[in-house]
Amino acid sequence: MRLKIVYQTMFLFAAGWMISCQNNTQETDNTPTMDNINPFFTEFPTPFGLPLFDAIRAEHYLPAFKEGFARQIEEVEFIVNNPALPDFNNTIEALEQSGLLLNNVSSVFYNLNSAHTNDELQQIAQEVAPLMSEHGDNIYLNKALFERVKAVWDQRENLTLNTEQSRLLEVTYKSFVRGGALLKDDQQADLREMNKELSSLTVQFGQHMLSETNGFKLIIEDKKDLSGLPDEIIAAAASEATSSGHEGKWVFGLSNPSVMPFLQYADNRDLRKKIWEAYSLRGNQKNEQNNQEILVTIANLRNRKARLLGYETHAHYVLEESMAAHPQKVNTLLEKLWQPALKMARNDAKVLEDMLRKKYPREKLQPWDWRYYEEKLRAEKYSLDENQLKPYFALENVRDGIFYTVNRLFGLSFEQLDQVPVYHPDVVAYEVKRLNKHVGVLYMDFHPRESKRGGAWMTSFRKQSNVFGNYVTPVISIVCNFTKPGENTPALLTWDEVTTFFHEFGHAIHGLLSDVTYRSLSGTSVPRDFVELPSQILECWAAEPEVLQVYAKHYKTGEVIPEELIEKMTKASHFGQGFATVEYLAASFLDMDYHTQTNDIAIDGNEFERRSMQKIGLINEIIPRYRSTYFAHIFSGGYSAGYYSYIWSALLDADAFAYFKENGIFNETTAQSFYEHILSKGGTEDPAVLYKKFRGRDPEETPLLKRRGLI
Repeated sequence: MRLKIVYQTMFLFAAGWMISCQNNTQETDNTPTMDNINPFFTEFPTPFGLPLFDAIRAEHYLPAFKEGFARQIEEVEFIVNNPALPDFNNTIEALEQSGLLLNNVSSVFYNLNSAHTNDELQQIAQEVAPLMSEHGDNIYLNKALFERVKAVWDQRENLTLNTEQSRLLEVTYKSFVRGGALLKDDQQADLREMNKELSSLTVQFGQHMLSETNGFKLIIEDKKDLSGLPDEIIAAAASEATSSGHEGKWVFGLSNPSVMPFLQYADNRDLRKKIWEAYSLRGNQKNEQNNQEILVTIANLRNRKARLLGYETHAHYVLEESMAAHPQKVNTLLEKLWQPALKMARNDAKVLEDMLRKKYPREKLQPWDWRYYEEKLRAEKYSLDENQLKPYFALENVRDGIFYTVNRLFGLSFEQLDQVPVYHPDVVAYEVKRLNKHVGVLYMDFHPRESKRGGAWMTSFRKQSNVFGNYVTPVISIVCNFTKPGENTPALLTWDEVTTFFHEFGHAIHGLLSDVTYRSLSGTSVPRDFVELPSQILECWAAEPEVLQVYAKHYKTGEVIPEELIEKMTKASHFGQGFATVEYLAASFLDMDYHTQTNDIAIDGNEFERRSMQKIGLINEIIPRYRSTYFAHIFSGGYSAGYYSYIWSALLDADAFAYFKENGIFNETTAQSFYEHILSKGGTEDPAVLYKKFRGRDPEETPLLKRRGLI
């Protein structure tokens, strides 16, 4: 964003100077072209101002980052040297609007480094990480700037500010305090070193994980070893083999669409064990990608930093800005769910082991057996096989079902954009309208590749804002790793992938429907344990019969999913909840343990994890959803001391969807209230207040416990 007119002038002057310096063409026509201009130094000449992906090259990033740092520091100095007394407009709002170039280059670079990276980008990420850390410290530890911010904060009771302005003032002031502005000089020096080291280590952790995930391939040469696997999974493995130079064989990797079906269906127990061990030991091998030392160092640095800032632990520091507010509240919720979930899992383990022993009389159930026998039990108990469902979940049909759902709820429509730049051929772009008015652009990137990290996420290339009447619409992206299409079949999704699609789309509409003034409060800029509410509640529509009838159509015949199959899905909805809840909660406990240490961890990650899981009584047949060495959410993502947030938000979404069910799942009044009080508000108010405005009361736990079959 820009600082009113003076900064618009500065930006245009700087951009023009950079262009003239780089324009070395010998032709008489001196009109600059995108071949000799860094694309970040000018407005993107694209529809809706979308990033110019086809012109941006790796060598553009570092100069753009450095220029972005310099420009924002100039903007900060202008604020600091303003002779006028500090007020909301010339200090808080001016700071909010600084850093336009840096924001633009950061959003493109970090999104591509996750979704379509290469060795050059990863090297730049390592180089930029400490520079970004230093730049942030140069702002938050700028004494003169903080004095102005504090001066405005101290007079807040006498200011005439609206709700959003008050929130921005509070967030800005607290960001400085939490960034170390009140520390002594020597303490600030220590903080800078910690931040610098953390920035590099978290990047390194993520790069190790990507390398480990891409580095393993289970190559099958004998067709009998494919016994039990569905035809489309076999076809996808054959396609992967061809593309990776193993023609005539079958290749399985560690991305979820590959490893999870193998664990679920492959009859060959030895091969299940082999791929499971590769999956569960990522980052835990004796090689250059080992994350053992890195993760302990990260946890220790975070806890030391928190203590330096006056907090008991990193979790106390993080949770201060969350709905939960305190680690004890998190642990209380986790413990309330843990015992009934663990009891359910233990009972399930006995049943699955009995099934195993029919073939292996002296063997015990192992982690690589669970999904396989659970699928057998599902088919036996409910006459429901995942393979019965997948033909009804072609990716394009599921997409259309989501479009239908959010159109009915919020009036959204989607038109594919074929003539705009994208960062990979797999990516599809849509213009999004609400009630026929443009609200933003949505990218969707569905399938795994070696240049993409695992998992699924929503992100933004540009966030919504509306300062001085300049309404900026958002540019949102959904990135997934769904099953690829086969040679003769479309991409057929598992039920888990269907709900993941709905989930990420919920995040997307949170970003798209934002209607606030300030970018830093826009869209998903809310506490971690609130941000999952819009995503998780949209999952609820996926299984509703009325919605299934719209999108669940057989990819060959067009036949709508039969009612008896829907009934089986409904009856089996609690099936497997013991395993799913236990593996998730175990990871949440592990996260909290790492980040509630009051002294440095003096043991390695394996031993720490073992003790953590022993403390809660995790059974041997289940491991945490993410083991320490590949727990990217907390060691290279933004969820440290926050992985619990999915279950906290689940409490909210179960309660909120119960409200929809009371009035009809497409009730206009309820949907409009959810839009007005949740989706459009971003982080402009306390989320507890926003939820109460929507629901009319605080959330209750009973709907969540019922949904998971725990009561």
